[in-house]
Amino acid sequence: MTVHMPHGALASANIRPLARLDLPGGGEVTIKDGVAFVGHMSPPDGTTILDIADPTRPRIVARLAPPDPFSHTHKVKVAGDLMITNVERHRRHFYRKGERLAVVAAELAARLGRPAEDSEIAAALGVAATDLADLRAGLTRGYDAGGFRVWDIADPANPRLLSYVKTGGIGVHRFDMDERYAYISTEMEGYVGNILVIYDLADPVYPREVSRWHLPGQHVAGGEVPTWPGQRHRLHHALRVGDILWAACWYAGAYAIDIADIARPRTLGSYNYHPPFPEPTHTVLRLAEKIAGRDIALIVDEEHDHTPGQPHAFLWVMDATDPTALKPVSTFHIAENASPYVRVGGRFGAHQFQERQIGSLVFASWFAGGLRVIDLADPDTPREIGHFIPSPAPGHVAPQSNDVDVDPRGIVALLDRDRGLDLLAFER
Repeated sequence: MTVHMPHGALASANIRPLARLDLPGGGEVTIKDGVAFVGHMSPPDGTTILDIADPTRPRIVARLAPPDPFSHTHKVKVAGDLMITNVERHRRHFYRKGERLAVVAAELAARLGRPAEDSEIAAALGVAATDLADLRAGLTRGYDAGGFRVWDIADPANPRLLSYVKTGGIGVHRFDMDERYAYISTEMEGYVGNILVIYDLADPVYPREVSRWHLPGQHVAGGEVPTWPGQRHRLHHALRVGDILWAACWYAGAYAIDIADIARPRTLGSYNYHPPFPEPTHTVLRLAEKIAGRDIALIVDEEHDHTPGQPHAFLWVMDATDPTALKPVSTFHIAENASPYVRVGGRFGAHQFQERQIGSLVFASWFAGGLRVIDLADPDTPREIGHFIPSPAPGHVAPQSNDVDVDPRGIVALLDRDRGLDLLAFER
């Protein structure tokens, strides 16, 4: 790891750079008690644990590899002395195409009146002809490593593996946890797309499944029939506040789930804006404390391939007074001219905000738009009060600010999807 002293960000307001770490790109960063936990996008890098007690001189104290070369462990959460890291199939979207090889080849042969050539099969799948060998190998190999691993981090420099829970399909994506339960987003046998599976961590050596929740239509083994193609309706992840889980369900929108009886999750309500809005629902969180006397929930979408003329992914501010009937209050966007990287490549749009309340402030990662600091003191009029756009990592044309967390000292960790972790101080 290389630690650079504060470097020249392309643009900054009310943010002071403290250090930049030359780490492999990551999917999630979590801070607890002066320690940062980073989940990396690609094997052989898994989880990096850093001492950031002095954020100007961070140091790596531990590295954990994925369980195999075909999995990534790009998400990480901590609670008390426990840490959970996900295990999910690496390049899952690519290998999904391999599942269609036989069907596509048969369709092409029927249409062409002869066996299809590799170049034709590849074009129909949207891959290069040179990718077909990898797709075929992946189909033959299969995948059964998906799940999550539970670690004892009483000594963060020496994590101790307690358990490895296998789930199903491509495995576990993002999730939430506390010291008693894990709220896991995973594929499971008999379902289409990720569902919620809640595990009891009372004995972290033997996590015990206590309940499941899914969208109507996902449980195909139970006779349900999805009304959408592929995995468009699925759980991204759910966050607990009190006895309600706030669930982001991709193109199915946002859901509130009552878990007062944790063995029987019950849908309270939902809010879906697809269509007309083009980007999927990534994260939903009702803030624990009221703002301006109101119960507020935040929704952030994830920017994908952008269609000119359509809105980029953005932040929604919702009235959550009645969880059975979420209502939009306002939205927050940034203009394309807020970042010079919009035209040169890389995604530009919202992705994630810190999953803990910091007064009325929201720290949001915006891909090529970097970090945006938004004040919700007046929920009707969200106002940007700070931003930081890092310089691209060497070999990359644009920053891809992917995840963010903020510790009680006001230290901000901004994680790039491609490469790099910035430690920052917000100075209002």
